[in-house]
Amino acid sequence: MARNMAAAPAISMIGTRAMLFEAPGDFTMAHQRRVWALMDAAQARSDVCELIPGVTNLMLIFSAPPERPQAVAEWLCHAWNTLPERHIEGHLFEIGVHYGGTLGEDLAAVCAHSGLPAQDVISIHHSSEYTVCAIGSAPGFGYLHGLDPRIATPRKTVPSLNMQAGTVIIGGMQAGISALTGPNGWNSIGFTDLRVFDPTKQPPALFAVGDRIRFYPESIEL
Repeated sequence: MARNMAAAPAISMIGTRAMLFEAPGDFTMAHQRRVWALMDAAQARSDVCELIPGVTNLMLIFSAPPERPQAVAEWLCHAWNTLPERHIEGHLFEIGVHYGGTLGEDLAAVCAHSGLPAQDVISIHHSSEYTVCAIGSAPGFGYLHGLDPRIATPRKTVPSLNMQAGTVIIGGMQAGISALTGPNGWNSIGFTDLRVFDPTKQPPALFAVGDRIRFYPESIEL
């Protein structure tokens, strides 16, 4: 049954061979599951050679520039309005975190923004179960849904220049684990010894779309 949508998706061409579908509304698992359903449907199209799912968006890359981009856009809108959500039963990872310390130096900023003491922020963070919605921005980096709104904290205006791979981070309503060492504007609240990206392994990325993550405190340094 078609849904009565309050807002329409945004669809735009990126160059001549790519089209970006952006779902309307907030970042919710219901929206993300519908993006996954749309990904499955688009996979069956003969003109699509690659699909890149993002956080409530989907990039379609065509084997050749589409002759009728508007027809593809209409197909995407129809699929979005009619397809049921796709549920992915991924792997469950339980990940130990060293909260605070020098590698979790933004814990104080999260406390200041939320108005909560550090122990409460840590407890709230590891009491949630997170879902990997998309892999991107850096090889192996998983965008995690499930962050409690009480500790959601905007990204920093001045990024850290050398955040270590393995840093446990918060950026707005999303959580994550940095996959590579380098500049990063998310808020660091701890560190894990787990490597989420290893180019010597196959597959190199530890996480996949649909995987679930539970954090637990391995140590706390305030």
